Amino acid sequence: MNEIAAINATGLDIQSEDTMPHSTEAEQQLLGAILTNNDVYDRVASIIGPQHFYDPVHARIFEIAAARIAKNNLASPVTLKAFMEDDEGLKELGGAAYLARLAGAAISAFAVRDYAQMIYDLAVRRDLIRLGHDISAKASRMDVASEPREQIVEAEQQLYKLAEQGQSEGGFTSFLKAVTDAVNVANAAYQREGGLAGVSTGLIDMDTKLGGLHPSDLLILAGRPSMGKTSLATNIAFNVAKAYKRGKKPDGSEGAVDGGVVGFFSLEMSAEQLAGRILAEASEVSSHKIRQGDMDEVEFRRFVEAAKALEACPLFIDDTAAIPIAQLAARARRLKRTHGLDLLIVDYLQLVRGTSDNRVQEIGEISMGLKAIAKELNIPVIALSQLSRQVESREDKRPQLSDLRESGTIEQDADVVMFVFREEYYKEREKPGDHELDKMAEWQEAMSRLHGKAEVIIGKQRHGPIGTVELSFESQFTRFGNLVKPWQQGGGGEQNF
Repeated sequence: MNEIAAINATGLDIQSEDTMPHSTEAEQQLLGAILTNNDVYDRVASIIGPQHFYDPVHARIFEIAAARIAKNNLASPVTLKAFMEDDEGLKELGGAAYLARLAGAAISAFAVRDYAQMIYDLAVRRDLIRLGHDISAKASRMDVASEPREQIVEAEQQLYKLAEQGQSEGGFTSFLKAVTDAVNVANAAYQREGGLAGVSTGLIDMDTKLGGLHPSDLLILAGRPSMGKTSLATNIAFNVAKAYKRGKKPDGSEGAVDGGVVGFFSLEMSAEQLAGRILAEASEVSSHKIRQGDMDEVEFRRFVEAAKALEACPLFIDDTAAIPIAQLAARARRLKRTHGLDLLIVDYLQLVRGTSDNRVQEIGEISMGLKAIAKELNIPVIALSQLSRQVESREDKRPQLSDLRESGTIEQDADVVMFVFREEYYKEREKPGDHELDKMAEWQEAMSRLHGKAEVIIGKQRHGPIGTVELSFESQFTRFGNLVKPWQQGGGGEQNF
């Protein structure tokens, strides 16, 4: 092989191609085992491909052998000879005799997976070296169009792709694998006695309607200001993080067996304000009292105890304002890599930045980016969204899909679209004058009926029914809970978990 390296513009020695990490012997042993026994190929096909071989001739031998085995044809030194007679690289190694030597020198097939893993690991090392050289070369070039921050994000993306390569190769999935995965999901739900296939929100009726929060789903949670979008999102985040238990999953891998690690991008509120809301809910002390410091001793003790109990909660908050979608994706990847990630919440979608000057296109880019994150990291993503003002001009204030701002792309990319609606909020602002006794009595009756109640309207669900979920809402703790029906526990009331 030719030496391809010297000194680059930075003055750093770039490794020559000949000194790159590789093992010619491992490649020879693996190819020899395949050419001797074609069944061996199935044991290594999920680990390596032609691109992982260091020697280009070995890569071509593997590729042709794989193509023949895939067609149920024999791959042996004799059959491969016909396909490689004109291969200049093979001629340099001895032509067809080299193929025979590979097969003849192959030892027992029991070690093929070890060889395959070794070849894969060495290929990753070579990719890391090349990536390091690329980063170094780009950083040394003083280019106005390429900011250092952008280079960091780009480098992180490339590193993440490299890290995930062996775990989630692209391409088609066989129907058998797809069916097996579907059965495993159904089995997981069945094992929970008809419970959930996804992560529980901690809200029973919502879980029943959604079947939990499913990996790779993008859920849009929309509502007008003061409806409680952020409150509901923080409640779900807290419930998921609080329930987190790590263990062995049904597929044998380590991870969350209950609840999960939550990442929360708070673009509107600071991390401290968000933590205050969660503490108000957990300690049952009014968030207003917490802000004012107006707590008695019992409440303060409860507040401190709740803070201690929540210290270990795997809830991570990023309060960077106007974060670009590419950076948001890079930080989500980093969190998954370092701490794990089972649920991502973005509050809210319209505050994320895209690259387009056209607002509709920018929102489309952001919603597509969030869906891509959900699929790539295989987690549910909840994105909060504002609704247009046209809701306020209607008599029935219940939101509809058409009320979503720049709704076309959001509605299209989302797997679930939910609206938070509190009729109490609007009814409160319709209070009649004290002299209008009949109207006042009617208003008071309506207020007592609506007090402490909220609705989550599911306007779209790709894999399930649409409809309305009724929840309780305690405004002083900014807490949503499960609404106890009149026939449950011998009467009305509210119950929170």
